[in-house]
Amino acid sequence: MFNQADLTSTLASIPWFHELDASRLERLTRISNICEIAENVELFQEGGPEDFLYIVIEGQMGIDMFVPNHENIRIYTAEPLDIIGWSALTPVVRQRTATVRALKKSRLVSIEAESLKRLCDEDNRIGYLVMRRISNVIASRLLTSRLILMDLLANPELEKKG
Repeated sequence: MFNQADLTSTLASIPWFHELDASRLERLTRISNICEIAENVELFQEGGPEDFLYIVIEGQMGIDMFVPNHENIRIYTAEPLDIIGWSALTPVVRQRTATVRALKKSRLVSIEAESLKRLCDEDNRIGYLVMRRISNVIASRLLTSRLILMDLLANPELEKKG
């Protein structure tokens, strides 16, 4: 089982948080946990509530999106240090935009979304850092999704994933 020192050490090892001083890292630790997900277990479903932001520490997570006439399509495979559940931090999106399942046994940092939003509002340094990182994730995922959807449109015979 992870204790607070292990969690702080894990957070400090994530490049996202290298710019944070010890007191800010401690504030982040207080709203974070480590969770382990067995292979083939669903972390969350598209349309579900947005309660946590996740950072993959070990393992591999498949991110799938429902596309009419094509069932679920894999839009991204998250590896260590990838972010899952970024939409939990956006002001407009109120539900999950994809389904995430462990492709391998995985360990993740979970950060409670409402607490992280409050922390970002209270501490502009943390807020700027988190939102800058999240914007890069969003831009990358949108580009990847666009390429996959363009491929589907250009090749309608592609296998359905189920």
